[in-house]
Amino acid sequence: MASANTTEVFNCTRAEFFKLVSDYEKYPQFLPEVKSVKVTHNKGSHKEMEYQVSLIKTFKYRLKIHEKENELVEFEFIDGEVFKTMKGTWKLKDKEPGRCEVDYTVEATFGLLVPGPMAKTLVSVNLPIMMANFKKRVKEVYGK
Repeated sequence: MASANTTEVFNCTRAEFFKLVSDYEKYPQFLPEVKSVKVTHNKGSHKEMEYQVSLIKTFKYRLKIHEKENELVEFEFIDGEVFKTMKGTWKLKDKEPGRCEVDYTVEATFGLLVPGPMAKTLVSVNLPIMMANFKKRVKEVYGK
């Protein structure tokens, strides 16, 4: 299993960050590896969606999402290519006024075609890039 975790402070409130992280269909606008996201089921705080991602190769997978507004986004793999399992969380906490702390965790197992060391690299190398892109998005959307 490959796993990664990071905690970052963002120049926005929890509510502002939650709006960005839960606006899944806009991910392709600022996360270059995400080619498309389509919400296929939406029942309030429970959603299912299909991602098309390009990391070395392009592949699709579906996730089940549970949201707790302004606090938490949990995701879990349903089915798709490359992954056997995947789950993770975005946990949001207040920091000083106008800032929030975001704790991101992901755990994944990959199919037979992805060797263990490559799987760990895919998860850990992409994480800082993704967080940097979220910081840029905060600046673009909120000017902070």
